[in-house]
Amino acid sequence: DCNTHHLPAVPAKIAVPAVALLMAVFKSCPSPFCVLDEVDAALDEGNVGRFTDLIREFSEKTQFIMITHHKRTMACADVLMGITMSEPGISTRMAVRMEDWVQDGGAQKAA
Repeated sequence: DCNTHHLPAVPAKIAVPAVALLMAVFKSCPSPFCVLDEVDAALDEGNVGRFTDLIREFSEKTQFIMITHHKRTMACADVLMGITMSEPGISTRMAVRMEDWVQDGGAQKAA
């Protein structure tokens, strides 16, 4: 099926080939969206940069929903969504549109 692609969790030594395989499949058979769960966790800094470059390139045809803790991967997002727990037992949903954050001076405040 051209619309369903699934790769299981992989150890660090095969993370790069697994991402390359996924992107090759997407190049030949694009999907409207893709959910990636901690795909970048096993990648080193150089490969995270390559990964985010690929995400930007492929995002012209595919919407990526990524679950990540890697700041560099988050930085390539258009919108960040998350859950915070400022008080024990009270979860708060949040969303930040990166374009708005930069325009409001958030990038300078964080630097």
